[in-house]
Amino acid sequence: MEELKNRILKDGKAKADGGIVLVNGFLNHQLDPKLMMHCAEEFARIFKDKGINKIVTIEASGIAPAILTGYLMDLPVVFIKKKLSSTMGETWQSWVRSFTRNEKVPVCVDRRFLTADDRVVFIDDFLAGGHAAGSVIDICRQAGATIVAMGFLVEKSFSGGGDFLRGHGIPYHSLAVVRRIREDDSIELE
Repeated sequence: MEELKNRILKDGKAKADGGIVLVNGFLNHQLDPKLMMHCAEEFARIFKDKGINKIVTIEASGIAPAILTGYLMDLPVVFIKKKLSSTMGETWQSWVRSFTRNEKVPVCVDRRFLTADDRVVFIDDFLAGGHAAGSVIDICRQAGATIVAMGFLVEKSFSGGGDFLRGHGIPYHSLAVVRRIREDDSIELE
């Protein structure tokens, strides 16, 4: 998606040391609503004929594109929480390694909202090593839900997440792919 790629090149920052791509000025801290809607429109176009009945995301940065995509596709959106709430009933649970916090955190979803009747697409802001996607795969398998596809705003292809998903036989689409971060901290896109 050219609009997103151009915005990453214009306003994104990177740190070669650590492989970090910072898009927090427009994607995952401060949001550009028009850009987010255009990303959701692209996801809705890509996933419209896949027979899905639910969109799944994980706290927190995937919520905005997932909700907008759900709105456009007229589908419910379920987000996997990083903390167990007293309002939740029985849950499906897994663990995810947080790239930004460098720690494993528990994740869960109420069993009422993810079942064997669900055909889902998972939407998130980043695909790096595949850790969040792996926890979603685990939770969906526990629930018996079918993962039809996954969608990511930005993929860091050098981090191995794409290989991880292909190894699990899960089709996915990334709207922008970072090929590498150069030594001068500039971003190279595919």
